Amino acid sequence: MDFDKIGEMALGSRLRALSNKVTEDAQRIYELYDIGLKPKWFPVFYLLSNEDKGKSITAIANEIGHSHPSVIKIVREMSRAELVSEQKDKSDGRKNNIALTPKGMELSTKIQQQYVDVENAIKSALNRTKHNIWQAIQEFEYLLDEKSLFNRVVEQRKNRESSNIAILDYLPEHHQVFKRLNEEWINTFFKLEDADRKALDDPQGYILDKGGIILVAVQDRRVLGVCALLKMQDDIYDYELAKMAVSPRARGKGIGYVLGASIIERAKSLGASKLYLESNTILKPAIALYGKLGFQKIAGHHTPYERCNIQMELKLRE
Repeated sequence: MDFDKIGEMALGSRLRALSNKVTEDAQRIYELYDIGLKPKWFPVFYLLSNEDKGKSITAIANEIGHSHPSVIKIVREMSRAELVSEQKDKSDGRKNNIALTPKGMELSTKIQQQYVDVENAIKSALNRTKHNIWQAIQEFEYLLDEKSLFNRVVEQRKNRESSNIAILDYLPEHHQVFKRLNEEWINTFFKLEDADRKALDDPQGYILDKGGIILVAVQDRRVLGVCALLKMQDDIYDYELAKMAVSPRARGKGIGYVLGASIIERAKSLGASKLYLESNTILKPAIALYGKLGFQKIAGHHTPYERCNIQMELKLRE
């Protein structure tokens, strides 16, 4: 397979091919030095070679980064080869530890020369490379611990799917979808309240005519999300971010973030200094989104909603 032609998305396949190539040579190297090991046994063997008291299956799995069943299988194979044995833990009789047998310890001494030659051979090869693969693997492992490949793909998918989303100002033709999207999510978790009905039945009079804003997220001529700024009549906050709703079919595309960021930018353009919102802590994705947008938890502001158990604010300027 031409991995260079496929590109970086074949990373896993290329690493497996490289691993197979190295493993094949590893088996030949063991035979060259008359070492009765299999390549897949090496992590367990090397760990136990440096342990006087042995290790439990769980401890071995944690230290070498293998699954518990994988270690059990390797230990059973090594036990049949009379390289390891199971023994009671001297400090805790309820635990069993895996340790090298006298045959295993003899092999541990015998393999030392092989270690020297293999290490020097690998270093010699690495010294001829422009990019040190050992250091690159360390860097890549660090990055994957920081954020998994799966999560990185999810992030890229969101970026791609949200790149062609248009954020438009509300028009009268958007009334029904504005109402439907909000009613759908409210009825899924709570119940409609009087304040909901006032805003959803008459967004023109309740939101827009009072100085508020409504934005709609459109993709391929379909409205997938809505969000509003309600003009507040107090001395603390300029606007309330409210009535954010995304179509169930479009969740996971990052539309909520695009809408929230857009409505915040609109608030800034209107000269707002502080925004307010109300929510409920059972809406964990929503709370996480608000935090990502910069909102901080507060308390004590009057609310007309029974479902509200968390209040948040965003300072746009000091």
